[in-house]
Amino acid sequence: MAGKFEITTRKNGEFQFNLKAGNSQVILTSEGYSAKVSALNGVESVRKHSQDDAYFERLTAKDGSPYFNLKASNGQTIGHSEMYSSAAARDNGIESVKTNAPDAALVDLTG
Repeated sequence: MAGKFEITTRKNGEFQFNLKAGNSQVILTSEGYSAKVSALNGVESVRKHSQDDAYFERLTAKDGSPYFNLKASNGQTIGHSEMYSSAAARDNGIESVKTNAPDAALVDLTG
């Protein structure tokens, strides 16, 4: 089963998207956007930047949990991952974004 981008509305009215793998697990969550068109542009940015490993920032949280950010060419964070149990699990998450993002369907759940 292929991955998908789901666009939703947050409680504060902002738009966001999640990239989900074929098993429906969230592998990347966007920042909040004030306009839906900006969220759509963010999806396209993920499609583009996810194919270059240089845009993935591998990080470790204060509690030691590995995670990653995907950055755009201007240095802004497009999306971030969940916290992982190991660096290897985080790296698998990055590979999942690379695999799923280019051809992921777009599902608009904003109504």
